[in-house]
This record gives sequence, C-alpha cells and structure tokens, in this order.
Amino acid sequence: MAQNKPKNLKIGVYGEEIACRFLQKKGYKILERNFSNTRGVRLGEIDIVACFRERIIFVEVKTRRFLGDMTVLPEANINKQKLHKLSKIAQVYLKQKRLENKPYQFDAVSVLYNETEKKAFVKHIESIFI
Repeated sequence: MAQNKPKNLKIGVYGEEIACRFLQKKGYKILERNFSNTRGVRLGEIDIVACFRERIIFVEVKTRRFLGDMTVLPEANINKQKLHKLSKIAQVYLKQKRLENKPYQFDAVSVLYNETEKKAFVKHIESIFI
C-alpha cells in the first residue's frame, strides 16, 4: 500500500490515519478516535473505535519506521499489560455509550513505514483479545 507521509506529521498520527482509511475501505465505520475516559483516573486511550457487522471493534494501532534487518514489527509491542488496559478503557466506553449488550472485539492494525520507498505496509490482526 503506497502512502506518502507528510513531513510534518508524527509517525503515530500518520499510522492512525492510514489505519482509519484501511478499515474504512474494508467497510468499517469509524465511531471515534483517541477515546479516553474523562472521569477518575486516566485509564489510557483507544486509538480507534469502529463498528463492523453490528460489532464494536476496539483497535490498537502500532506504527514503526522500517529500519532494514533491525526492524521490530509494530505489533510486537502489544502485550498482556496493554491488552488489560485496553479492556478496562473499552468497558468505560461501552458503559458511557450504553452499549454494554453489544458484541465487541479487540483488533490491531500494524503499520510499517518505509521512508526510502515512501510506502506504508498495513496488517490487520483481528480478535487479538477475547
């Protein structure tokens, strides 16, 4: 997937833009971006909240620059602690929006940006947490 990254855009923000466009092309409806709780202790942030086939999809976006042989895949940074935090903030979202009875899942979108080729490679990983 070829995408030129605007020079003034941070890599994480760029990755979220690419992820949103990618998901929309797959038929996902983007409901919210960068959701965080506004009350109590800040639990974290959900990069993208989407809806697909009557299911709420909480999407974690990980973006990295391609560094040749030394590149760590973006999704390698999604661990149990991160998933636990996502689960907590997702429960807040569902409660605030009165969607507690709606089915949901957690997905990840991995964006690897090659600055030399000016291309972003996107991988969508579905149902990373049940």
